[in-house]
Amino acid sequence: MSGVWVWIENSDGDISAISREAIGAARTAADGLGQPLTALVLGHNVDAVADAAFDLGADAVLGCDDASLAHFRVEAYGPLVTQLAQEKSPSVLLAGASTRGRDLAAWVAADLDAGLAADGTAVTVEDGKVKLTRPVYAGKLLSTVFVAEGMQIVTLRSRAFPQAESTGQTGTAEWVDPAVAEDEIPTKVIGFASKDDGVSLTDASIIVSGGRGVGGPEGFAPVRELAGVLGAAVGASRAAVDAGWIPYDHQVGQTGKTVSPDLYIANGISGAIQHQAGMRTSKIIVAVNKDPDAPIFKLAHYGIVADLFKVLPALTAEFKKRLGK
Repeated sequence: MSGVWVWIENSDGDISAISREAIGAARTAADGLGQPLTALVLGHNVDAVADAAFDLGADAVLGCDDASLAHFRVEAYGPLVTQLAQEKSPSVLLAGASTRGRDLAAWVAADLDAGLAADGTAVTVEDGKVKLTRPVYAGKLLSTVFVAEGMQIVTLRSRAFPQAESTGQTGTAEWVDPAVAEDEIPTKVIGFASKDDGVSLTDASIIVSGGRGVGGPEGFAPVRELAGVLGAAVGASRAAVDAGWIPYDHQVGQTGKTVSPDLYIANGISGAIQHQAGMRTSKIIVAVNKDPDAPIFKLAHYGIVADLFKVLPALTAEFKKRLGK
């Protein structure tokens, strides 16, 4: 087997941020193995995506452009990637650990009876194997895992890797036919409903979160105001979500979303292990809590022992002044 593959998640001609990160990590893996890097570009009207994949460092592009692939459905994407892998035998397949990336990686691993190393935060190459660092035990420990034999399938955590940069490289993609016809795909996309909740948690570089300490739904008002000034996403602990103060979409933690922003501001969050599991890889963590013994302070880089309803308005006012808002 030879060659490193990376799946390029795209929408409306744009490559997702998590796939830009995956290309960079895949480039590192390919160089370490001394193998070429191939980008998998699947979708509809994706010529520009193929060109962008070359520009971001892919040596080759293997693509399929078909109306049946216009919207992600694992029943269409999975069989195609499985078929291509059976025909061309790559040694490694990498994908971002988005909802779609996890779905696709699991499907292909099951179809090929291949090993899957998931949710990595670092990639190295040793003894001809891609080794993945990933958090375990709610993030309290880091483990190194790898697939001992056969094809290695790897997913990478969002915002854990730098994005690939433009190289100026160009090339000609190899295009193939879809593996499944539209009438054989059991699920159909009939439309989309937009939901404007501001900045996406998984893509956010800054997250301002609230927990039990906000006291109720109205307690998220200063959290949202600070987030708005910073251009940040609004997060929440499980306690706040379970209480019905804020929708589940905002939950950060082991049973919510796993995030890795540059800045995470935790307000009124005690810091239970399940919450830490979802945000402990944040670059900078700031905690605001009245309880000096709250577990969150052991994880935080900066801590403020005070009433969040006094601290947040003061921070918001100061940021407005400094950012000219």
